Amino acid sequence: MRPLMLMTAFLIATTGTLMAQDHKAGHAMKPDQLQWGAAPPVLPKGAQLAVLSGDPGKAGPFTIRLKVPAGYKIPAHSHPTAERVTVISGDFHFGMGDKLDEAKAEKLGSGGFVDLPAQMNHFAFMSSPTVVQIDSEGPFVITYANPADDPSKSQ
Repeated sequence: MRPLMLMTAFLIATTGTLMAQDHKAGHAMKPDQLQWGAAPPVLPKGAQLAVLSGDPGKAGPFTIRLKVPAGYKIPAHSHPTAERVTVISGDFHFGMGDKLDEAKAEKLGSGGFVDLPAQMNHFAFMSSPTVVQIDSEGPFVITYANPADDPSKSQ
């Protein structure tokens, strides 16, 4: 599965920047200790990602943060596992469906939360610089509703 290979390659290639965390060891992180790096090519350019816990490229729980600029859009997509998104800062707009439709989106601000079921197409966009925290089960896979929206195919 191409998205899985890209995510795994991304994590291996960036181990100096983003360190997968050992879930069994227990750890705490202060905001200035987060190690941000470019998000993998399965996400549109412009995002930064930090791994807080676990390893998104392997089976098991993981927690990541995604930092994006205003105007950032993630086309309709799904994941094989449920995804829990908490808004740390900014304005996160999301909706369900096979196509990004801003008119059908809900807006969440800081502290907002959404639990997105496995295999359900959803989309997101941000109207301000935004940081979200994503909790899920690995390995992380993203499948775009419209394969032409997959940014890894154009990079």
